[in-house]
Amino acid sequence: MSSASLAARLLRRAASSPRLSTLARRCAHSSATSRPLNCLHAAAASSPSGITARRFLASQSPVSSSKISADENLRRVIDSEIECVVESEEGSAQQIDLPEDFPFEIIDNPGDQSIVLKREFAGQTIKATVYTNFDAEEDLNNEDSDAENDEDQYKPAVQMVVTIEKPEGSILEFECNFNDDELAIENMRMLNRDSNDKENLYEGPPFSILDESLQKSLHRYLEVRGIKHSLHDWLTDYMMGKDEKEYVVWLKNMREFIGK
Repeated sequence: MSSASLAARLLRRAASSPRLSTLARRCAHSSATSRPLNCLHAAAASSPSGITARRFLASQSPVSSSKISADENLRRVIDSEIECVVESEEGSAQQIDLPEDFPFEIIDNPGDQSIVLKREFAGQTIKATVYTNFDAEEDLNNEDSDAENDEDQYKPAVQMVVTIEKPEGSILEFECNFNDDELAIENMRMLNRDSNDKENLYEGPPFSILDESLQKSLHRYLEVRGIKHSLHDWLTDYMMGKDEKEYVVWLKNMREFIGK
């Protein structure tokens, strides 16, 4: 799928989702800014002035002049991208309210791609490390025809690794995915905190082949500890907001490096 096509489809979705608008505009902006550079390059190569410029540069250091031109161009593109994203953030700024009876401490370290939800429960320490898949092109390409007619339902995948620890003994770990319908447990394992050979540790059978009653009981086990489907919408909004902030910081760090 081309950048322009992806941008167009995301922009249609953005009409009903303020958070998606940033992602859409980012794609659209990247698609738009690439064309003038190609046009300028083609014009310089075919015009007499382009020939004159090449002759003039030949009398200087080609490597040095080329580096300055490339660096300055990259700085301009980065500045333009930062401006685009910041404007989108300001236009879509909204308060993200916590879910009702939210029991977790939020650990959100700048520069990290994930956040951690942490709480104490009945002598246990529960930690949920949350990741988000923002591969928009892959998500769009994997949609079926029915999803095309229900575009406002699009949300990126939220993935979570939950660990439940007691003061001593093993650690229970769950790998989970959120979707619009449910919290899906993809896998679970018992980890020996004292074992140095974790790769060779027996982790149990795949979750999907466990007895259905055992699967339901494990889902309930997570629910009473606060890991449940009602977190889905809040986590999606929070992680999309975090992605926007981290992207701007990443661009500014790149600009600082290029400017040195």
